[in-house]
Amino acid sequence: MAAAWDPIPLRVGFVGAGRMAEAIARGLIRAGKVEAQNVLASAPTDRNLCHFQALGCRTTHTNQEVLQSCLLVFFATKPHILPAVLAEVAPVVTAEHILVSVAAGVPLCTLEELLPPSARVLRVAPNLPCVVQEGAVVLARGRRAGSDAVELLQGLLAACGQCEEVSEVYMDVHTALSGSGVAFVCAFSEALAEGAVKMGMPSDLAHRVAAQTLLGTARLLLHEGRHPAQLRTDVCTPGGTTIYGLHALEQGGLRAATMSAVEAATSRAKELSRK
Repeated sequence: MAAAWDPIPLRVGFVGAGRMAEAIARGLIRAGKVEAQNVLASAPTDRNLCHFQALGCRTTHTNQEVLQSCLLVFFATKPHILPAVLAEVAPVVTAEHILVSVAAGVPLCTLEELLPPSARVLRVAPNLPCVVQEGAVVLARGRRAGSDAVELLQGLLAACGQCEEVSEVYMDVHTALSGSGVAFVCAFSEALAEGAVKMGMPSDLAHRVAAQTLLGTARLLLHEGRHPAQLRTDVCTPGGTTIYGLHALEQGGLRAATMSAVEAATSRAKELSRK
């Protein structure tokens, strides 16, 4: 016998349909968190919407339609466009909505100023590996976003990788560490592989092995919960190959350069957020 009633399915909206929006939607759908037909995305043209259509999602060119159809809405536009988009949808925002900004550098206070007083607003900072459901995501809540909204969002974004709530003061650091950090890690992976090429290994093989080495090391660190220095020590043997290689890295200033890269990227993120 069928139940007397069925729970209302979660409907998720995306205002902006770029790569990060698609990555989040793909993760939610693949994990069974939301059904594709209950996802609605908007964008000015079909250029990016075609990717949502390929997932089985609904699409529109009207931003307000997303708010009228969905109570959980991700704003994934370019940061400089977001204020105009929020002003456009503000008339249809209600206290029932949970509004999530993916736009880097736009603080919660600005988001709340542009929306009705009752709006529940959160910021999310994902990174590119969300595309393969291995992202490092942090979120920060606005003044009127309660624990229920945070728990709902964390539960959903777990489909995209690791998701943690943080104070908004750490958002710019996260942008540098995990957003820009993808490029830093790629630069190291490229250098690692090119070192092997210099020593005679075929390029394709070297790049595959370098990427797998990074992946395996990351999984070890996360699985065992150990400090990187402990794992590094495990690999080193007195007078062995690893300590000689580490000495060369220290001579090249790898540690200081990496720390400076995170510092520089954080400072730039802070500058952009003040514009």
